[in-house]
Amino acid sequence: MKGNAIIGQFGGPTSVINSSLCGLIQEGLKSEKIESVLGMRYGIIGFMKDEIVDLGKEDHRVIETLRQTPSSALGSCRYILKQEDFPLIITQLKKYNIRYFFLIGGNGSMEIIRQIEKYCKKNNYKLNGIGIPKTVDNDLCGTDHAPGFASAARYVCLSVQQAGRLARDMQSVDKYVILQTVGRNTGWLAASAALAKKSESDAPHLIYIPERPLSRKRFITDVTECIKKNGWVSIICGEGILWEDKSFVASLQVQDDFSDIEFGAMGGGSAALNLHKLIHQETNYRGEFQITESLSMCAIDRASKVDLEEAHACGVKAIKLAEEGASGIMVSIHRVSSSPYKIELSTLSLDKVAVKIKPMNDKYINAQGNFVTDEYIKYIKPLVGELPNYSELNFIKHK
Repeated sequence: MKGNAIIGQFGGPTSVINSSLCGLIQEGLKSEKIESVLGMRYGIIGFMKDEIVDLGKEDHRVIETLRQTPSSALGSCRYILKQEDFPLIITQLKKYNIRYFFLIGGNGSMEIIRQIEKYCKKNNYKLNGIGIPKTVDNDLCGTDHAPGFASAARYVCLSVQQAGRLARDMQSVDKYVILQTVGRNTGWLAASAALAKKSESDAPHLIYIPERPLSRKRFITDVTECIKKNGWVSIICGEGILWEDKSFVASLQVQDDFSDIEFGAMGGGSAALNLHKLIHQETNYRGEFQITESLSMCAIDRASKVDLEEAHACGVKAIKLAEEGASGIMVSIHRVSSSPYKIELSTLSLDKVAVKIKPMNDKYINAQGNFVTDEYIKYIKPLVGELPNYSELNFIKHK
């Protein structure tokens, strides 16, 4: 089937989403079945507004350097398709003779492709729709991990490693530091901070994730025991952590366009801020909190080498699958081995991934629910890569 291809980016960015875009464009331009490689500005909203560009007319050097470019180069959006959108979408597909439809995104993006592909089938329009995974939350079903997660995890690890040194050396002033990561429903990213810990006294000491509701009493006990043992405590929390009564630790007042609770700056009081207040109220200690929000989604200077390579490979794979006639699928990553690290690219039906969430496996969470297991360290280590080693003074007393 000959025709044009169109590519869109959807939802929040990752450090490597443009690497997937690069792979799609480069491989698409080689294809004998794809006549032109087009791009939609600002995702499906731009597509419906006729904001469509010809990516084949870009300088090849610009396309290649997308592999080292942060954020979403095409522009992105968040949007839920309405029934009245579908006639316009199929009109646009026909107008530009688009036969290959690619979205780089998370489970919401996979739902968009799934809906469009099914609508086209129902209306006898031949379209191959394929999803390329991306999310820093790592909550996509059917894939060992999602491109973007490893780089965000590396960002978190480096932040915790360096902020941990600061907190340790300032313990005579501040007794605790809390770093909050994104992660609405799952703790994959918050848990990755554990890789920064190289000795028992290193940060982080405690990790709290949405999969394990938190007791106020147990939390304060965890904190005070760590301070007693180390003189300070480093705490990591996911933005969506819950109390035992299933209420959010964050003070939430706003919903987004998807009727999801807004976390971070838009939501009111963050989880880290509220935990900070609780510790101060119970102990009277001083402390700090650190909330990076979207920085972990676009920090190309901290991108994981593995992540950059896999993101590009997923884009290339999507084109090859489309050429073979595949449709209604997402490219997925299958881990063959952790040591040595080896993966294979596979596929998954969009029906099994669209609008679904993959929580952390129980085997990755310790019995107390406040840290990870060695199994999780084995899982995350090859994705993040080597972390720096810093000097330690011996503190030899002067005589």
